[in-house]
Amino acid sequence: MRGTRDESGPGRDSLVMRRDVITPAAAGTVLLAIGVTAVADWVNWARAGQWLRSHAGWVVFFGLAVGLLITAAIRGARRPRRGVETPAPPLSWWVVVAAAGVVAAVAWGATAWLLGEANQAKDPAAARVEAIKTGLSIGAGTGGVFALLLAVRRQWHQELTAAATNLDAAEKRVTELYTKAADQLGSDKAPVRLAGLYALERVAQNNPDQRQTIVNVLCAYLRMPYTPRGNKPADDADQDVIKNYIERTQEREVRLTAQRLLTEHLSPGDGGVTAPVATFWADISLDLTYATLITFSLANCVVETAVFRLATFNGSADFWSATFNAMAGFQSATFNAMAGFQSATFNGSAGFRSATFNAMAGFRSATFNAMADFQSATFKQAVPREIERFTSPASQGGDVDGLDASENSTTGS
Repeated sequence: MRGTRDESGPGRDSLVMRRDVITPAAAGTVLLAIGVTAVADWVNWARAGQWLRSHAGWVVFFGLAVGLLITAAIRGARRPRRGVETPAPPLSWWVVVAAAGVVAAVAWGATAWLLGEANQAKDPAAARVEAIKTGLSIGAGTGGVFALLLAVRRQWHQELTAAATNLDAAEKRVTELYTKAADQLGSDKAPVRLAGLYALERVAQNNPDQRQTIVNVLCAYLRMPYTPRGNKPADDADQDVIKNYIERTQEREVRLTAQRLLTEHLSPGDGGVTAPVATFWADISLDLTYATLITFSLANCVVETAVFRLATFNGSADFWSATFNAMAGFQSATFNAMAGFQSATFNGSAGFRSATFNAMAGFRSATFNAMADFQSATFKQAVPREIERFTSPASQGGDVDGLDASENSTTGS
C-alpha cells in the first residue's frame, strides 16, 4: 500500500456515463432504424439514391447538425478527470434550437420524400396519407432520440451530484473523527489519551491522504515537554509524590504507544517497499526536534526526512537497517544509552554535528550516499572505528572534529 489516494471520490467512476456507452447506443439506434426500414420493404432504394443525390447539400448540412448535437451530448457526459470537481454545465440555448431544427427538418424531409414516392403508387391519395403519417413518425422518433440523450444527461448529473454528496459526507466524517481524536490527546486522563492515539491511527489507516498530518500530530505530542518518572517512591511517601509518579508513569505509557505506532506503520515488512504490508505508511517524514524519546526504535523502517535535532534518547536508540530517503538530522541530539545504526542507509545528508553519545554507538555496515557530518560529535566511550574512515585520527573517548563525507561511503569492519 502506497501513501497515495485515489482522489476521484468513492464510486465516482462507476456513476459517470462513459463515451464508450453512449457512442455504441447511438450507432445501434441508427443501425436499428436502417434494419427496420429494409425489412419493411417499402423503400425504393434506387429512387432514394436519386433523391439523396439531388438533395446532397441539405443531407450533408443536417448530417453535420446531428453529428454536432451527438458530440455535444457525449462531451457533456464524458468522465471528469480524477480529483477535479466538474459542475454540471447548463444546457446551451443553441443546442435546444438546433435539436428542434433537426427534428423539424428530418420530419419535413422524410415527409417530402415519401410524398414523392406516394405519387407513384396505384392509389396516390391513400399513399399520401400513409406518407404523412410515416414522415411525422420519423420526426417523432428523431425527437425521441434527443429526448433520450437529455434523459441520459439528466441522470448523469443526478448521479454525479449524489457522488459529490457522498464524498462530502465521507470527508466530513473523517474531519469529525480527526477532531475528536485530537481533542482526546489533550485530556488529563491517560486512558483517554490512549484512545485518542488509536483513533488517529484508525483514521490514518483508512485515509492515506491524512497519514502525514496524523504523523505530524503524533510527533507534536512527543515533542511536548516530558519529565521522566524517576525512581519509585516509598510506600510511606507523600501522597502528592506518589500521585505525581503515577501520572508520569501513565504518561510514559502513552508516549511509548505513540512511538510504537510510528514504528509499526513505518516498517514495510519482509517484502520491503516493493511489496509492503498493508499497515505500511509510505513517504512519511518525522520532526521530533527537542523530543524526549524512550527506548526509541526505527529498526527496519523507511522514512523520508527525519529530524531529531536536540532530541534526547533515554534508553536504547535502535536504527538498525533503517532507510532515510532524504535528510536525517541528529544535530545536538543526546543518546544516553546504546545507539545502533548498524546497516542503516542514508540516501540524503546525515547530520550528527555536536551529537553526544554517552554509551556505545554502532555504525557497522551503515551506508552514506550523501554528506555525513560528524563535526564536534562527542563519544564518551569510544569513537566507532567505522566512523574513523571519514576523518584523520581522532581521540578515543573524546570529541571528533572535521568528519565530513561528501562521496558515497559504506562503513564496515
